[in-house]
Amino acid sequence: MLLDKNGVRTHIPIGSVACLMLEPGSRVSHAAVALASRVGCLLIWVGEAGVRLYSAGQPGGARSDRLLYQAKLALDDEARLKVVRKMYDFRFDEEVPSSYNVEQLRGMEGARVKKMYELLAKRYGIDWKGRKYDSSKWGSGDLPNRCLSSATACLYGVTEAGILAAGYAPAIGFVHTGKPLSFVYDIADLFKFETVVPVAFRVAAQNPNDPEGAVRRACRDAFRETKLLRNIIPTIEEILAAGCISLPEAAPDALQPAIPEEEGIGDVGHRH
Repeated sequence: MLLDKNGVRTHIPIGSVACLMLEPGSRVSHAAVALASRVGCLLIWVGEAGVRLYSAGQPGGARSDRLLYQAKLALDDEARLKVVRKMYDFRFDEEVPSSYNVEQLRGMEGARVKKMYELLAKRYGIDWKGRKYDSSKWGSGDLPNRCLSSATACLYGVTEAGILAAGYAPAIGFVHTGKPLSFVYDIADLFKFETVVPVAFRVAAQNPNDPEGAVRRACRDAFRETKLLRNIIPTIEEILAAGCISLPEAAPDALQPAIPEEEGIGDVGHRH
């Protein structure tokens, strides 16, 4: 669940892992943190609506079953290709050639992403010259690129929070590899063009005095309105299931959820 500065809680279904995401203004006692650590409850300090991830205590909630599952999928060439194909099917909603390998799929992605940027820029009246920026210099690039960089930073924050909450490793990616946030980039790309890219271009079209701040606030509102964090974890499960490898059973002595899912009354749709 996500706990904001007013104590308002938003429940996030995360299977067998318990998690609290703390927004700015939250106060947590030493005793509460110690208890969370003992029972395997993951604490994540985030920005408003998860637009930044500042720190995480005991990543993975003291469970290894999902880490092993993710690593097994990534190390199996056939399973990895199935996961990558599922990601592209999810993003582009079109049939992926069965003969394509990961490198060919990356090439296909590049062409389609370029076209999607162009279409969205035209929709918002943006003078788009392509995705050009220097990652070592935050203020580099023209206004649309600066807005995009700010927006994707917000998306990476909420995505990493979701990945950690679900018990997976941000570094073990499938399309992206070799970086500390490879899996974050993989999952963020699934939502980028329906969330933060439109926000970035809309803000850029308004030419605000503080574009980075305006984008951050707009992303915060968009994440809350679309309940993005609630959708990230089920999407991860769906994508990884395409690898056709069974999730390993938890060890008999594994820590159980500190905050188990509440049992409903009757079947789905039951009226009280």
